[in-house]
Amino acid sequence: MKILLIGGTKFLGRHLVEAALAREHEVTLFNRGKYSSENFEKVEQIRGNRHSDLEKLAGRGFDAVIDTCGYLPQSVKQSAEFLKAAVGQYVFISSVSAYADFSNPDFDETAPLAELTGEQQKKADAVELTGDIPAYALGEMYGALKAQCERAAESAMPNRVLNVRSGLIVGAFDPTDRFTYWVTRVARGGRVLAPGSPHRFVQFVDVRDLSEWIVGMIERGAAGIYNVTGKPFALTMEKMLAEIKAATGSDARFVWAGEEFLERENVAPWGEMPLYLPESDAESKGFLSANIDRALKTGLSFRPLGDTIRETFRWRQTVEGDLKAGISAERESELLAKMPEQS
Repeated sequence: MKILLIGGTKFLGRHLVEAALAREHEVTLFNRGKYSSENFEKVEQIRGNRHSDLEKLAGRGFDAVIDTCGYLPQSVKQSAEFLKAAVGQYVFISSVSAYADFSNPDFDETAPLAELTGEQQKKADAVELTGDIPAYALGEMYGALKAQCERAAESAMPNRVLNVRSGLIVGAFDPTDRFTYWVTRVARGGRVLAPGSPHRFVQFVDVRDLSEWIVGMIERGAAGIYNVTGKPFALTMEKMLAEIKAATGSDARFVWAGEEFLERENVAPWGEMPLYLPESDAESKGFLSANIDRALKTGLSFRPLGDTIRETFRWRQTVEGDLKAGISAERESELLAKMPEQS
């Protein structure tokens, strides 16, 4: 099969390329060349901005296109409209953030989607399509815009769109470092500040498992909407940290800080303590519990967590610079000094 990737060299895109090549598909990348692609010798690469250079794809035909970097509906609409006669299937990488309500755990694909306020819509409509629109710049609008992107793709190519509502994606080349923080911090050993209840569930998916599932769905020509992340209610924070300790051979000792302590000390959930959301926050208590039954029925499978940990750790050891998420060592030490020893 011939597969076109819009993007394809940063994180998920890199793994999608590897998964597609492993199954002997032809891959073409269309992007601005902003990120390294030196390992893709067998891949055709077309340099261009998705907002101004789509004509470079004129006259080409592909079985599927994977849109890994669509954040604005006007951007996705432009791409899907241009390509609708040239591709059989449009795969849009969306997010579970597209949902409106995370107060109820185990939400499935029928749950209501987020909507923009009138002021937010004006702001989104005014964004110039320059080709450099990072997700973090969209702030609170991110989820609702992803929902609009899904609708834009479906409007252009009815019944030919695979909308992948992914959860937290982890593994090598992860630019967020949310899971990577825990891998590197636990590997360093010593007393480790651990947030909230040890029994609180977490949910994420190895980027390789997600990529292999997407390529498999392309081979089927599948369309529809799927939540794609780890199994809900299967992995606790305590078990995750214990697995990291075992996989990295660490001597870490976990010091569990309750929600009251973390709030009193102004420790930021998710930012300073990745994968942590207070259970007392009713609006977000279900965020890490997306129902994935639909994807499981189509063959979504998972490698052992230890494999994900070791691959993430190996990759991070090759990367220079500070992590982009997680509490600083100095701040953690200050907080640990206020915590009693725990057996």
